[in-house]
Parts: sequence; C-alpha cells; structure tokens
Amino acid sequence: MDSLRHLAAHLGLDLVAVCLLTFAIYYPRHRRRDLVPAYLALNVALFTVVAALAELGGNGGMALGFGMFGVLSIIRLRSDSVQHEEVAYYFTTLVLGLITGLPHLAFGLAAALGAVLLLVVYAADHPRLLARSRRTVVTLDTVHAEPAALRADLARRLGEPMHWTVMEVDYVRDLTVVDVRYREPEPGSGPARTAPVGAEARAEARTEAGAAPAAAPAWESV
Repeated sequence: MDSLRHLAAHLGLDLVAVCLLTFAIYYPRHRRRDLVPAYLALNVALFTVVAALAELGGNGGMALGFGMFGVLSIIRLRSDSVQHEEVAYYFTTLVLGLITGLPHLAFGLAAALGAVLLLVVYAADHPRLLARSRRTVVTLDTVHAEPAALRADLARRLGEPMHWTVMEVDYVRDLTVVDVRYREPEPGSGPARTAPVGAEARAEARTEAGAAPAAAPAWESV
C-alpha cells in the first residue's frame, strides 16, 4: 500500500509538472494544439516505462530498458514545421517523465528538480528575452558585389542585420539567398520597409540599379 501511495504521489507530481509545461508555458506562447497531446502522451508513457522498470528490477528490467532506448532511438522529428524551441519542450517532457518516474528518488528532490526544469524553460523561452532578435531566409532579386551593399539592402528590408550567410548566388536569374539574423526596429522608430514581391520587386530592383523597368510581356498588354 505504501508503494502504491508513493507511486501515486510521483504520478501526481509528474502530471502537475507536464500540465504546467504544456498548458501554462508552451501553449500560451506557441498556440500549437497538435503538439499538446504529443507532449502529454510522451511524458506519461515514459513515466509508465520507468515505473515498470523499477518494479521488474532484475526480472526483465534490463530487457525492457534496452527496448525503451531502442524505441526512443528511432523517434525522429520529421516535420519541418517543428521549431527548435519546440524540440526543447520535447526534451523537457522526457526528462520530467524520467525524474518523476524514479521510485527511489525522494519526492521532495524530484519536485525540486522538476521545478528547476520548468523555471529554466519558462525563462529561456520568455517572449521578452531577446524579443527583437529574429532569423529568416531572404531571397533577394539582385546580386550585390560588395558586403556593405548587401548589408544596407538587408537593413532597408528587415532591420539591423547582426549576422548573415549567403547561401546561394544565381547570376543567371539575378538572385541571392541569404540566411539573416537581424534585430527588428523599435516600435517608435518606424517599421522596416517590406520587400516587394513578384514582378514589382524585379522592376524596382532594376530601377534602383539604374535600368528602366522591363516592359510587360506581349500577352499582358491591351
């Protein structure tokens, strides 16, 4: 009976911790409902496996442990829409399930370690932390020969560029693909000029370079 109460207390601690992580920290900030059941199911499943390992001990516990790590090793986050901060929530969910599922770990210590994890995730993913820092991949409809000209173009379109990497240069189509880390302008300073798209962007880029805009194709003229 004491072991059941101990297990129930740890399970309650685990559920409280993962619900705080999912519903109080993650969902209000990222608003992705599809990942909520994934976090909850992964956490509770891992808690169940750890509790079963503790009960089995030497009677198949090692085999179950190898099976658990085998299953975890084939898990892949294949969706391109999962962001790096969301992967951090995955790992936190795993660790919470492991810590709270250990039966020989004191309840107070498990609660303290879980609280540290939640506080770290809350602070690291806080919206006010580096709030204006952004990353994006930009396709420019021009090729800049000088880094200073590229920096000025990025600053005009996005904000203050802190670091950038030229990923692709296409001289045939006159395109440049840039991975940019930049700082958004402050609200009072006015928004950065949004880069035009489509035919208007190409016409404007050629106009700024000193050439006249290209004429419309014959099938578009009236």
